[in-house]
Amino acid sequence: MKHLDIYSELKKSHKDIDIYLAESPSSHYKSYKIPKRTVGFREIAQPSKKLKKVQIELSSLLDNKIKIHNCALAYRRGKSIKDNAIKHSKSRYILKLDIENFFNSITPKILFSSLANQGYSLDKINTFLLEQVLFWNKSRLSNGKLVLSVGAPSSPLISNTVMYEFDELVNKSCLDEEIIYTRYADDLTFSTNSKNVLFRQVDKIRKILSQLYNNAFYLNEKKTVFTSMAHNRHVTGLTISNEGNVSIGREKKRIISAMIHKFKYEQLEEFEIPTLKGRFSFSVFIEPDFEIKMINKYGIEIIREIKS
Repeated sequence: MKHLDIYSELKKSHKDIDIYLAESPSSHYKSYKIPKRTVGFREIAQPSKKLKKVQIELSSLLDNKIKIHNCALAYRRGKSIKDNAIKHSKSRYILKLDIENFFNSITPKILFSSLANQGYSLDKINTFLLEQVLFWNKSRLSNGKLVLSVGAPSSPLISNTVMYEFDELVNKSCLDEEIIYTRYADDLTFSTNSKNVLFRQVDKIRKILSQLYNNAFYLNEKKTVFTSMAHNRHVTGLTISNEGNVSIGREKKRIISAMIHKFKYEQLEEFEIPTLKGRFSFSVFIEPDFEIKMINKYGIEIIREIKS
């Protein structure tokens, strides 16, 4: 086992880290709720500016030491939802699973267990440092439960860290059955060209989650989706055509085209222009040919103006 000493490294740039830890930084959050796409609300906990700065530095130190599986495509430099969708674009059958309440289910105990599995040991001060800096004390009680916050900049890295063993185990199992597996945060995607193979995966994933994390994680059964070429296939919000092309989808392109039309004739509201710029940029990133179509339809000067 290798001793993981983040505390000594962090103290070089934060000489007052001991004083700060005594202030229980795990309680230094402001929380608010935003509506989910379907029903209910998601609680976002935003760390204070000082805590956020420490979290970013601590993440940078950890990033050089921990393992993240190649199947994990979220929060990775140079990776995006497009890379995730492309992995499954040539498969006839797709299964999508979702881990419920993902970030808020991750506790210090789960992180420490994952670090131990990666060959790291922690002494008392480093254990306390990781608990207080990386996790959120939701109740703010002195003995309140610590969980990962949705709003902290360090949470994505920690989530990928704790899922390494899961990704490794699931990927090996899938390779044996000629199934492609990727994970984008809490979205698990499986695809294959073999009929009926994917139906066995749901129970298998439930068991692996239970065994590895002692029932800390559960599948959101309402979001379990089986699909094939006979239906529209969507992976992390992108559409996959039967020809294996990845697209933002016909309806989204129609909306962008209508906004460009309004922009051309100065009918688009001022506050809508940044939205158009963002949507157009994203659509071209996913589907480069879309820009050529819009140039042919509205002229290159209009498209240049939107992109500028």
